[in-house]
Amino acid sequence: MKKILLIFTTIFLTIFTFNLYALEKGSWTLTKDNNWCYIGSLPINSDLPETKKRGENYILVYKIIGNDENIIQIEAGYKYNLDKKIVVKIDNTVFDFYSTEDSSDTAWTNDDNKVIFAMKKGLELVLSGESSRGTTTNDTYTLKGFTSAINKLNKDC
Repeated sequence: MKKILLIFTTIFLTIFTFNLYALEKGSWTLTKDNNWCYIGSLPINSDLPETKKRGENYILVYKIIGNDENIIQIEAGYKYNLDKKIVVKIDNTVFDFYSTEDSSDTAWTNDDNKVIFAMKKGLELVLSGESSRGTTTNDTYTLKGFTSAINKLNKDC
């Protein structure tokens, strides 16, 4: 299952990079394709030091059309240090995420449903991770509008 997920993710990321312009800072945007849909957002704040650079960073919840499973995917814009924890804090609740050697710039969770439930109830999501070069980042996302967006994703897809 994980291998299929990684193959799907690679294809999805290739297609998604062409649609990245649709994501906005501070809001949740729905994008629908023939085979999949996703909602996504850009962070409203990041504490990356000015001397450091990184690629695109965002959070998505996506699903394959006709499948009820929602999957959370977080892109860091850098390769994660695989020996360090990737933590998502939604208000006062903490969730552990992970990355793999095959897709070390992407974070996943084994608790998608629990995290989505918390996102619906929460106001703010803070992602904390460390790059393979040792830079720690904290990206803040607003959850305002998330419930409406996830409901639309589940209805339309």
